[in-house]
Amino acid sequence: MANISLATALRTIFTVLGLLMLATLLYTLFTDGLPFRKELLTPWMTATLVDFYINVVALSVWVAYKESNWISSILWIVFLVCFGSITTSVYVVVQFLKLSSQESSQDAMYYVLLRHPNKNDTAPKREYSSVVPLRILFSILGATMLGTLVYTIVTDGSPFRRELLTPWLSATLVDFYINIVALAVWVAYKESSWVSAAFWIILLICFGSIITCCYIVRELFQISCHDPAYLVLVHHDDIDRAENKYKRISVEAT
Repeated sequence: MANISLATALRTIFTVLGLLMLATLLYTLFTDGLPFRKELLTPWMTATLVDFYINVVALSVWVAYKESNWISSILWIVFLVCFGSITTSVYVVVQFLKLSSQESSQDAMYYVLLRHPNKNDTAPKREYSSVVPLRILFSILGATMLGTLVYTIVTDGSPFRRELLTPWLSATLVDFYINIVALAVWVAYKESSWVSAAFWIILLICFGSIITCCYIVRELFQISCHDPAYLVLVHHDDIDRAENKYKRISVEAT
């Protein structure tokens, strides 16, 4: 019952967040015009966009894993790039709606995070694991964002200035933090205690994609470089269950 309530609560939260972002986008379009204007691309707006899209990369990797074919993966990723957290919210809600009542009652987060296996979806061969490439990718992205942050502070000063808060920067920040909510839900699920979860979530709120990358790299180092990368999605106690799930499907397929 608690897991069903969690699934319902998260569906509701992301429905509300998606509608909030849609309303923010429409309001900003009507009151401030189109965002494709050179004067809007201030140093801090550029830094915010870099921060935003690094988180989009993290979400896109999950979407690419979740989808059963490349066409649907590409479509969802294009929507993520173009519409940001509106797409994130829609995608999360859709994944929760796909759960059966049994899955919702057992462990909603586990089944939402992992791809639903079928007869053609067997466990990835360990020699082709993408763990190492992902460690490198997110290390580079984290370093890129850190460099962007330091450079912007040095060249443009503090971001806490009233004149920087243009309507489109405000809308971008709403977009950014809705994606942070999605990542924070995953972090809360992954961590074994509320203290550690709260610690990481506070860092996420304060430092954005730098912490996203640090956390993902940290979790990727918790599994072997020969393990399938999807194991990073689940709680440490569920790793064996996740591997056995795909092994079972593989045996049934043969």
